[in-house]
Amino acid sequence: MTTAETTRHIATSPARTAALEAVDSQKTADWWSTAVSDIEPDVIRFRGYPIQDLIRRATFVETIWTMVRGSMPSRAEAALLEKALVAAVDHGPQAPSIAAARMAATCGVGLHGAMSTGVGLLGDVHGGAGQQCVEFLQRLVTSAEGGDLGEAVAAEVAAYRARRAYVPGFGHRFHTRDPRRDPLLEAVQAAVDAGVVSGRYLAAALELEEQLSAGRTRPVPMNIDGATAVIYAELGFTAELARGLFILSRSVGVLAHSWEESQSGRRIKGPMPPPLLPTYVGHPERAWDPESVEDPEAEDTNGR
Repeated sequence: MTTAETTRHIATSPARTAALEAVDSQKTADWWSTAVSDIEPDVIRFRGYPIQDLIRRATFVETIWTMVRGSMPSRAEAALLEKALVAAVDHGPQAPSIAAARMAATCGVGLHGAMSTGVGLLGDVHGGAGQQCVEFLQRLVTSAEGGDLGEAVAAEVAAYRARRAYVPGFGHRFHTRDPRRDPLLEAVQAAVDAGVVSGRYLAAALELEEQLSAGRTRPVPMNIDGATAVIYAELGFTAELARGLFILSRSVGVLAHSWEESQSGRRIKGPMPPPLLPTYVGHPERAWDPESVEDPEAEDTNGR
């Protein structure tokens, strides 16, 4: 079929003709309708604010808030958000996301590939505790409305302990007391005192921390996920956005480590330094002999 014949075929196809007639220019423009950015020749606006104004007056954190929430924050709100973002930037190569990014950087995938590898590991277990803690705190605050916060916390703690579940945002596999906890909670308390935030989520988190530590020789203090969850909840971010903001923050560390590793000159860096070898726990060495293949059913019959 010639090009002309193909064109005539497409033009006269009933299905294609009906599809073209059903979609006009307005429907096409509406396909990617957005309230986030307004872009046209010589014009760039984010949430209605001209980019010129943002460049001249807004900080990066204020711009993040505006893009996500739809309107600009107060200076005090932006300052509190900034502390949470600074605190979560990095936790070294012992963090799986950083280690994976560094390994990827030695495998020829480029900086973008190394970063996407690291960010891709930030899931429910590694990177998701902040979101889970926000959900937990929101549930506690809702349960305590018109009631007793201590009782609401006690009920949740009992439920977690009954199913031997991990309480997100508390304790740490590496730190006995997370060094990021105190300055973050101090900032929240200062914001409460200044009337910037309500303090309800801070109170719930502190009560939870106290009850988790009761009767233990080793306390269970809040970690980075719990402390930043308090900030995100106090500032009115949804739980899912809390995870997104954590990923945004940790991407800075992923970038720094990816770049550093890429400059090392090392190639194909694995998870273990040579000559260390993984422990093998499989079958000992044996000869390949198809004539001596054991019958699995015979093994079961003989009880082997």
